[in-house]
Amino acid sequence: MGIFAKRAELIGTENAFKVGPYIREVEEAGHRVIKCNLGEPDFPLPRHISAEVKRQLDLDLTHYCDPQGILPLREAIARDMGRRRHMSISPERVVVLPGAKPAIAFALQTYCDPGDEVIYPSPGFPIYESLAGYVAARPVPQHLEEVKGFACTGDDLAPLISERTKLIILNFPSNPTGGVASRDQLLSIAAVIRDRAPAEARVYSDEVYEEILFDGSTHFSIASLPGMAERTLIVSGVSKSYSWTGGRLGWAVLPTADEAAHFKTLNINYFSCVPAYNQMGAKVGIEAPESAVEIARMVRAFQERRDVVVSRLNAIPGITCQQPKGAFYVFPNVGGALQDLGAIDFYASLPAARRSTTSPATIFRMFLLFRYHLAVMDRRSFGIIGSEGKHFLRISIATGLPDLEEAMTRIAQATRDRRGFAAFVAEDGRLS
Repeated sequence: MGIFAKRAELIGTENAFKVGPYIREVEEAGHRVIKCNLGEPDFPLPRHISAEVKRQLDLDLTHYCDPQGILPLREAIARDMGRRRHMSISPERVVVLPGAKPAIAFALQTYCDPGDEVIYPSPGFPIYESLAGYVAARPVPQHLEEVKGFACTGDDLAPLISERTKLIILNFPSNPTGGVASRDQLLSIAAVIRDRAPAEARVYSDEVYEEILFDGSTHFSIASLPGMAERTLIVSGVSKSYSWTGGRLGWAVLPTADEAAHFKTLNINYFSCVPAYNQMGAKVGIEAPESAVEIARMVRAFQERRDVVVSRLNAIPGITCQQPKGAFYVFPNVGGALQDLGAIDFYASLPAARRSTTSPATIFRMFLLFRYHLAVMDRRSFGIIGSEGKHFLRISIATGLPDLEEAMTRIAQATRDRRGFAAFVAEDGRLS
């Protein structure tokens, strides 16, 4: 018998957090790191929300509450999400969670037995792939291709559906690509799901970036299409829209009250309940007119940053970058730059066991951090299965424009520093 259960070896992580100790190491050596790794808006929590949280603390709203979420918040979520999606949603179908992330684990545990299949976007939020394997489901990545703008249609999805499909994960706007699905794309996806997926299969629609849209783009939810509300979970929360990542408050709208009751039971087993004072803050965030003003201000800043960063990246030889329509990331293809730098040849020279733990973009990411003091993420951090030969970075634009300008300068310098790269991989040895 070993110390750990076998399942403990199956779970992955989120590298945006894993890189934290490396960043501290570089900072402790006296360098200022530009942090473009985390998906965390660099704006303060709007004052009208924080004021409500403080008020509720003063009212002693600090005790156990309904594990499903307090009714005033669930009613607000049901009204708001229903109005914007032209759906009728009852509060009994809403479950409040400590962030949007637990909904992924809850869905996998609720719907998937060992061997059931989970279709998820790749590149995509890494926890989809990590937790699918953890519950002994079979991860089935839907690879989003650059030539298609990282979009997908029903034709792309159809070959992946089988009689063992239990969960189909969608994420629009997308992390890490910033892709936004059009209504026509979602119509084609919905048609394939209705025609081919088992009746008991569920769609998990991750819409946590729904408010972060550029160029007049509109958010559509697949749940609003005919025949989809009864088989779709809609997940969202406060972390991105209100710049409240530390609030740890999200929610899921379940297809039925019975399914919501099961999520409630999981909440009880794992967390008991979400702090009621934060829930009242979220209620104000959803209902107060000031929220729309604050969100619009944030989105304008993100769009300005996006325009600058994409333009600067496309000016670097060997790098191409598409214009994301939502979220706050850019996802450049750095394959040409990595070839010129020698990263691809160096990677090919590694032993097979070492290659299985890294990639050319991963090695470049480490080079950027330790030699150019810039923290970004690599393609492999957003889905390992089938990521070989795909050379991308994810750069969060949730930091100030002056820092982003400097970050682009550092990337340009690093791509030309062939001698420095050779010295780094020979001397440092930290390649993942």
